[in-house]
Amino acid sequence: MAPATRRIVLGAAVAAVVVLLLVWDVGRDGVGAESWPRAVLGWVLIAVGCGALWWRRRRPVAVALVTLVCSALYFPFADRDVPLLVAAFAVALFTVAAQGHLVAAVTLAVVTMLAIVLSEVLAEPGQRHVDDTSIFLLAGWFVGLVAAGTAYSTRLAYLREAEQRALAAEREKDVRARQSAAEERLRIARELHDVLGHNISLINVQSAAALHRYAKHGDAAAQDMVPALETVRDTSREALRELRATLGVLRQVDDAVAPTSPAGAGLAGIAELAERTGGAGLRVRAELPGEGAAEGLPPEVGLAAYRIVQESLTNVVRHARAATAEVRVRREGDALLVTVVDDGGGAPPGEEGGAEGSGLGGMAERARALGGELTTGNVTDDAGTVRGFRVAARLPVRGTLARGPAGRGDREGRPGREEST
Repeated sequence: MAPATRRIVLGAAVAAVVVLLLVWDVGRDGVGAESWPRAVLGWVLIAVGCGALWWRRRRPVAVALVTLVCSALYFPFADRDVPLLVAAFAVALFTVAAQGHLVAAVTLAVVTMLAIVLSEVLAEPGQRHVDDTSIFLLAGWFVGLVAAGTAYSTRLAYLREAEQRALAAEREKDVRARQSAAEERLRIARELHDVLGHNISLINVQSAAALHRYAKHGDAAAQDMVPALETVRDTSREALRELRATLGVLRQVDDAVAPTSPAGAGLAGIAELAERTGGAGLRVRAELPGEGAAEGLPPEVGLAAYRIVQESLTNVVRHARAATAEVRVRREGDALLVTVVDDGGGAPPGEEGGAEGSGLGGMAERARALGGELTTGNVTDDAGTVRGFRVAARLPVRGTLARGPAGRGDREGRPGREEST
């Protein structure tokens, strides 16, 4: 039942009780010695005091005062002691305490008791209406009503606080969900940048070189175009494979499933990455740890190392005008060190930290996300001449790399495998 409907039903029930009591009282004794005006005034006071309870939730203190005034006017002058006003005042006093007006409730109870005690003390002998026992019982009833109302108010406050905490927790959950979604979008955007940027750069370089040779030598260069086209084919296939793997994360329904890295995008895939980049005309020398080193390496560290090498080689192909590049990956203490050095022209003065669009910011963010760091800068000789560009990353490893026979070179500080293309 709706609150408004419930209040209407309750009000109708109270009115019906008042009317029935009026009819019963008049039908039982009639007016008797009491005059009609006094009888009518008494029932008007009862109706006003009981009817005021309709607004007890909106104006609890005012309603309690109205019922108290009606009681103070009714009982001294009425010949019949109908207890409706006492019940109305009790309900009003409870409501005052339940609404949190403890001081007002205590004040009303004390004033009422003082008025009753004072009137009984000043009454002539034999004219008392309330004996001592009834006074103590009435005081106990008032104390009980105020205590019950205060307890009810405390419970309501607790329920409201619990509801507010639940709403706050729900809002915090939504905020965290949106933050996680934003971080995931950034991660996917970074993956797409690394995948597409590297592979499309190789495709662009190979196709441009093939077209240049064909334009310069004509049909005589057709045979030389075969390796370039094969590299374009293989690189585009690899780009599509990694793109499908990355976009597959977006199709995951269960958020509890951790997104996986594309196959080969890890420490073991750096050798293939260096070989594939060498097909673009850049000689790449790779010094990597032994095969057993990847067994104990956290996947996120291997992926970060792979992406840093990938983005660095992409920058070399795009911007460095270099002939060779050297990739070194090794374990030192509790960290994985990744270094990519080329022999190109380096970065212009003031842009050693990376020009706009070079992707160095994304590499640095990858390193920082793992608690590591990334540094970049030109390589110079003793005379201060720029001889290339270096990207160096330090990635903390939380755990221990495998110490198999294949990883012995890394444990001794020497490269466990060396590949050149």
